[in-house]
Amino acid sequence: MRHLLSAADLDAAETTGILDLAEEMALVQGRPVKKLPALRGRTVVNLFFEDSTRTRSSFELAGKWLSADTINISAKGSSVSKGESLRDTVLTVASMGVDALVIRHMASGAPLQAARWFAELGLGVHVVNAGDGTHEHPTQALLDAFTLRRHFRASQPDAGRDDHQPFAGRRIAVVGDITHSRVARSNVELLTTLGAGVVLVAPPTLLPAGVDTWPVEVRDDLDRVLGEVDAVMMLRVQRERMSGGYFPTPREYTVGYGLTRARLGLLRPGTAICHPGPMNRGLEISADAADSAGSLILDQVAAGVSVRMSVLYLLLGGADESGAVR
Repeated sequence: MRHLLSAADLDAAETTGILDLAEEMALVQGRPVKKLPALRGRTVVNLFFEDSTRTRSSFELAGKWLSADTINISAKGSSVSKGESLRDTVLTVASMGVDALVIRHMASGAPLQAARWFAELGLGVHVVNAGDGTHEHPTQALLDAFTLRRHFRASQPDAGRDDHQPFAGRRIAVVGDITHSRVARSNVELLTTLGAGVVLVAPPTLLPAGVDTWPVEVRDDLDRVLGEVDAVMMLRVQRERMSGGYFPTPREYTVGYGLTRARLGLLRPGTAICHPGPMNRGLEISADAADSAGSLILDQVAAGVSVRMSVLYLLLGGADESGAVR
């Protein structure tokens, strides 16, 4: 793996390999001393042009726990605020001899473009897409898959299911602002690759053009879907990306598509509740749902570090000659 730019770049075997390695990395989180020497002497730069709490923190922890030197650069306080272009910024940082750039940018395709510039100039810098515009967020999809795989194996052990194919036959609802969600796009790619069925639930105004070509089922009646799925993934309503009226009022959105206290009663026992965060409590998800026994939201946060350790480790070659984790 040279870069991680899109969930579509991963096949089922590669995805399973990342998740399996993340299970080993998760053991580090439980240790008194959270360190592996695997990436000692390597440098990872987190270049974030958008605000972030979970993603940037977990990439930073992942690098540090692998003993890499990690540096955080944000648009505010850097030469970007003086008008420096994306190309000049990424090439300047890459020319300092770093090993990997983790890039989050408001423009779809920015990490891919950076990888192309590095290839043209012969710079051997690895690129990880930490979220680009409304395009993709592949490590979020990986951590969602990691969390759901654990949940399916632990709490829904159906007789006859193959433990090596925990997503086979599962149905997962992705609910809300699909149009502006890079999380939804990456999850559709990854979950279908793993064998799950994905149901998108949203008002027609929040469905992107061309969704009819996606390998998903599209519904608009959340109440009817909730009792049919193994997991429900609520999406943040991204009002900062909305220039027009996508729904009449926040209250009407909640009535139609919010995971309210009343809707918790429609879920089958054992149904997982996920949200990539940050949450708009009271809009797309109620406090009762976010804090319920079925909520995996904090498990997703914890999984973010393990999965990003796995990705950095695989990109930067932390294995010894036997392939074992050091």
